[in-house]
Amino acid sequence: MTTLDFNKIRDDFPNLAITVHGKPLAYLDNAATTFKPLAVLEALDTHYRRGVSNIHRGVHWLSEQATLAYEDVRTKVKLFLNAKDDAEIIFTHGTTESINLVALSLGTFFKAGDEILITHMEHHANIVPWQMLCERQGCVLKVASINDAGELDLDAFKNLLSDKTRIVAFTAVSNSLGTINPIKDLIKLARANGALTLVDAAQAVAHMPIDVQALDCDFLAFSGHKIFGPTGIGVLYGRKLWLEKMPPVYGGGDMIASVTFEKTTYNVAPHKFEAGTPPIAEVMGLGAALSYVSKIGLAAMAAREAELLAYGTKTLSAIPGLKIIGTATKKAAILSFVLDGIHPHDVGSLLDLEGVAIRTGHHCTQPVMKRFGIPATARASLAFYNTFAEIDQLAMAIHKVREVFK
Repeated sequence: MTTLDFNKIRDDFPNLAITVHGKPLAYLDNAATTFKPLAVLEALDTHYRRGVSNIHRGVHWLSEQATLAYEDVRTKVKLFLNAKDDAEIIFTHGTTESINLVALSLGTFFKAGDEILITHMEHHANIVPWQMLCERQGCVLKVASINDAGELDLDAFKNLLSDKTRIVAFTAVSNSLGTINPIKDLIKLARANGALTLVDAAQAVAHMPIDVQALDCDFLAFSGHKIFGPTGIGVLYGRKLWLEKMPPVYGGGDMIASVTFEKTTYNVAPHKFEAGTPPIAEVMGLGAALSYVSKIGLAAMAAREAELLAYGTKTLSAIPGLKIIGTATKKAAILSFVLDGIHPHDVGSLLDLEGVAIRTGHHCTQPVMKRFGIPATARASLAFYNTFAEIDQLAMAIHKVREVFK
């Protein structure tokens, strides 16, 4: 058992104390977005009350302080990911923009016939940008299959690698199945084949340590709101070698070195990828979130979530007519399920009346749903601040749903 006082930790998250339809809230939609601790709320409040200013451009005190604080968070992210250089950390608006940035910029080097390899469990954000690149450049998209447990078929993955593979892009953790991919092994296979790699770490960053140097990945993306930070802020890690070669995607302020009507020269990385006024307050909030997570410790958080997952799996598996979708040997604290004869949207609506917040639908993974022959699932996704009592509340609510549809 973990030793942290999780009841005390829950006090850090004001939203956990609210009621819904007269019932105590059981928030089990953490894969969609996480609640924010007081430290993050205070960082946002402090910035807006005492530190509002644009960055990199002003010579007055407020601008200088805001610039220092902004760049300090870049350093904090570098340390959190164990990147080599601050220049390898680009602030974006989220994982989706980060992946699109790579596809748009790095993709300019791709040519017709080049291959891009992804997996069948990808979020739409790691499918559509590559499809768009294929349409622009004439590249070919390859997809590695998954088995009935929702695990990647490694033989299929290996067989799809070829001398035409330019980049392999895959999720570290499936948002709809919970599957934890062997990311280091996949990167090693891609590297041996001469391909670049991009890791979608949106669902991984709050649940496991990430060391980009140890992984040896070329790119990695995550969103702040998945790791108890604000929405509207994301990170793209990129190997400096490639960021220096890649052209900017957006034009405007801060990404330039000089501008004339005849020619514009660009700033160095990471600034050439951060055009315009960035999400400054959100960066401050992200910094506070990373400090908060580091203080608690990802290992302790992961241990707690493993306990919750084991309890939740046992509890839900005992409910008649319930089938868990995604039963990988290694999985994160995500419980996607279907109930016989009951549409997931009906399940979600009725659970809401019992104060239980889950996600229903295809979870932006329509190919996964097609693979399992279902239109959607109901998904309970857990964070370290959840409790066994909330899982019991979920189970009791599901029993009520079954009674309604009996």
